[in-house]
Amino acid sequence: MVKMVHPTSVLQQPHDTTVLNPGLDSKLQTLSQNPRNEQSPQIGFRKPQSFDSKSLLYDLNLFLLLIMSSSLYIQRFGKTKSLTKRSTKKYLEEALYRRLLKDGGSDVSVRQNLNQFLKSRKKAYKWEVDHTLKILRSRKRYASALKLSETMAERGMNKTVTDQAVHLDLISKTRGITAAESYFINLPEQSKNHFTYGPLLNHYCKHQMTEKAESMFQKMKELNLTITSLHYNSILTLYEKSQQPEKIPQIILEMKSTEVKHDVLTYNIWMRAFSAMNDISGVERVINEMSRDENVTPDWTTYSNLASIYIESNLVKKAETALKELEKKNSHKNLSAFQHLITLYGKTRNILEVYRVWRSLKLAFPKTANISYLNMMTVLVKLNDLPGAEKLFREWVSGCSNYDIRIVNVLIGGYLKENLFEKSEELKEVSRRRGAKPNSKTWELFLNYYLEKGEIKKAVECVENAILTGEKWAPAVTVVEKIIGYFEGIKDVDGADGFVGILDKVDGGGGVGGEVLEGLIRCYAAAGRTSAVLRRRVKMENVELSDEGKSLLEKISVG
Repeated sequence: MVKMVHPTSVLQQPHDTTVLNPGLDSKLQTLSQNPRNEQSPQIGFRKPQSFDSKSLLYDLNLFLLLIMSSSLYIQRFGKTKSLTKRSTKKYLEEALYRRLLKDGGSDVSVRQNLNQFLKSRKKAYKWEVDHTLKILRSRKRYASALKLSETMAERGMNKTVTDQAVHLDLISKTRGITAAESYFINLPEQSKNHFTYGPLLNHYCKHQMTEKAESMFQKMKELNLTITSLHYNSILTLYEKSQQPEKIPQIILEMKSTEVKHDVLTYNIWMRAFSAMNDISGVERVINEMSRDENVTPDWTTYSNLASIYIESNLVKKAETALKELEKKNSHKNLSAFQHLITLYGKTRNILEVYRVWRSLKLAFPKTANISYLNMMTVLVKLNDLPGAEKLFREWVSGCSNYDIRIVNVLIGGYLKENLFEKSEELKEVSRRRGAKPNSKTWELFLNYYLEKGEIKKAVECVENAILTGEKWAPAVTVVEKIIGYFEGIKDVDGADGFVGILDKVDGGGGVGGEVLEGLIRCYAAAGRTSAVLRRRVKMENVELSDEGKSLLEKISVG
């Protein structure tokens, strides 16, 4: 029995990952070696002695089977061969995805390599472009993927409906929902099916655009489009993110009534919904139902979710049992699974298990990634194992090729937590010399330290330094209120003005907000100072002041 492969699923996969039926492979080989099939009557076409409908049907089925298998054979092996032998005058001399990722795969290098490929005017096969788009999307290189998709279409490469769905998804991720909606509207009517509705629905749900999401989902039902677990999971995610867990069981019942099969994600969301409603017995009912579902095999994410739920409910023993199941499910040595294990064992305060899993991770990944060191050191600092974090840091430094400021920040945070200011300052300067400039997180760590010590003016310097990194960062509202309140308390108008001027530098700020300006107004009033610009600024930023703020503004305003 051959499992039929939907044509769109083949398009989305690289040719060399197509799995053939081993039995068919051997039959094809036998048939090719013995075309007349003199010794293999069970494989060849039979010549019935008389007309026999069953016999004819058998031969037709076998004929179709061989054609399909031959097609898959060509997909699997033919394109690999043609890739290595194709003309380098017209085509790339290497696989397209290798060309784009050859310099490490950073966003900048991918863009540069893509531009070089497009300028060269060399060709690439469609399956090659599809595979490259899949890899770029998995690495979140959405802008480069969109540019490749658009350019190939401009050069005459036909898009299937699934290609259009991928393109729509890329537009939503890079240019926003309005551009994605425009693309969808302009699609041919025959392309508006469950494939292209999916990315738009997912985008609405991801950004909690509830009204649009529910409206589109209802329209899909009215049009009798194929609705899969993928679409239902988008709606479930919407209700989870918008803190409406009580709606999720009803959607699950609808899936059952329409015979849409659950997948692992469906069960995970359903489980978290019961957790959000503080119904642990409901969580366990979901796990039991999942174990009875023959169409679904729980994976490590299921037990990661379950362990996290038990930890939040302070059911440590049950959490550790779930973590043991997680380890069993991680037979393929998934890096993310290891990191979840370390984090979750850390939350149970079981440092021995944390170190045990870390050793397992290093055995599975001898060339240990920065992200793994980052995760492990974060857990050790939270467990107050600063010597262990320092040892790990030295190990990382001895073999790192990229001096990652994120890892430095973990140790700086650990030092500041233990009031080891000199060590944290020294580490910051050493890292600067190694090429790892302080980022907004670095300055935020020092900012919180200075605020805790009451050193407000140094805290203001940290705010400015964090903003000047050019990253998308702004101080928390509580931080701003504390600093403004300090200047108001000591009647330091110049200090308050200077701080508000720093906040004006926040990228895309569009104004500092009513609470900040009201604090500044109170500072002027407390110091008995007047202002010729505050009234105009309040009006320009369209700020709504309290009655007290309005009254004080009138008192301090001149001109």
